[in-house]
Amino acid sequence: MADKIRISDVAKFDGQEVVVEGWLYNKRSSGKLHFLQVRDGSATIQCVVFQGEVEPSVFEDAAELGQESAIRLRGIVREDARSPLGFEIGVIDIEVVHQSESYPITPKEHGTAFLMDNRHLWLRSARQQAIMKVRSTIVKACRDYFDSNDFLLVDAPIFTPASCEGTSTLFETDYFDEKAYLTQSGQLYMEAAAMAFGKVYCFGPTFRAEKSKTRRHLTEFWMIEPEVAYMDLQGDMDLAEDFISFVVQRVLEERRTELESLERDIAPLERTLKPFPRISYSEAHEMLKAEGIAHTWGDDFGAEDETVLANKFDRPVIVHRYPAACKAFYMKADPENEKLALCMDVLAPEGYGEIIGGGQREDDLNTLQEKLSEHGLDAAPFEWFLDLRRYGSVPHAGFGLGIERTVAWLCGLPHVRETIAFPRLLQRLYP
Repeated sequence: MADKIRISDVAKFDGQEVVVEGWLYNKRSSGKLHFLQVRDGSATIQCVVFQGEVEPSVFEDAAELGQESAIRLRGIVREDARSPLGFEIGVIDIEVVHQSESYPITPKEHGTAFLMDNRHLWLRSARQQAIMKVRSTIVKACRDYFDSNDFLLVDAPIFTPASCEGTSTLFETDYFDEKAYLTQSGQLYMEAAAMAFGKVYCFGPTFRAEKSKTRRHLTEFWMIEPEVAYMDLQGDMDLAEDFISFVVQRVLEERRTELESLERDIAPLERTLKPFPRISYSEAHEMLKAEGIAHTWGDDFGAEDETVLANKFDRPVIVHRYPAACKAFYMKADPENEKLALCMDVLAPEGYGEIIGGGQREDDLNTLQEKLSEHGLDAAPFEWFLDLRRYGSVPHAGFGLGIERTVAWLCGLPHVRETIAFPRLLQRLYP
């Protein structure tokens, strides 16, 4: 009996009879031959149907197959140096599991709106499959890094009673007789978990109601957020660069084929090794001025500012100590200059901008209460958060890495809409 195999494992079955279950990706015919490109989710392989080697009904079935028809075929694996996999399959028999209707996504060019409307089908294309495989490896590398460095995974809630990153970007929802909000970040809860376990991280979806149409923003995105007790800003920056270096090198090891299929220039990624350059906000401000860019000290950096700064380096750059006024209430002030926050952003090169934001958290109760008041935030929903400063408060720090921006950077994508299977944007809730 023939072995049922995944196409990615075909090299193990050279000369053997196998069964493949998949879908017709493409087809061309030449007289007595049909060349079927068959995919099964793991890879795509050419399957050759020769009229002289199969029953007439099988040859006719192959001729009638439409794009994305579901098929189960049996054949002999044989070497083929022209194939990306190094093998092809000589077909013996084909079972048509489902004859597809006229498939809407053809080899011709389609507009972005059409492809996004058909995102559930677009995912079957070679390009989208390569991106999703890189994404999967990035996610696994993130978790492997923290799991192997003694961090405990702690799940943060999706429903929250208060804002973490600013009230203007909250998605509000009814929660029985109360108001609740979709989480902007798991950070506050990770601070609590760090006081219990020392080194923790969460990984999950986050939501920002930003009315933004830029190529870097989604309304729903995934973040991985570590938090560490007894860590300062210096330790936070050390952790961030070690983490990013690990993830990038893992992707290069395991997904080089996919990156090459996306025509990604590998050289900039190969340079993503620690240590990363580190510059202060004020130094960055002066760099922008030197480039003739009108930037006011005290303002956050915009996307174009980040691009100019990042392009001055051959690997990610860490910008630290931003003005406290443009950062969240929980950031600790720099003891050497109260106008600055002990925070940092990691900017990816090639115009991809911020992929990590984080810093040292305010650990003094009275100072945190004052900051809540300064930011116009009601202290009541934050009482549990303030408790962390009442019972065994210690210096602590952490950060959040956005998965989608990281995927865009590593794959060399022009827009984050291709970095997740079903993106949510300002004007897209379908499919």
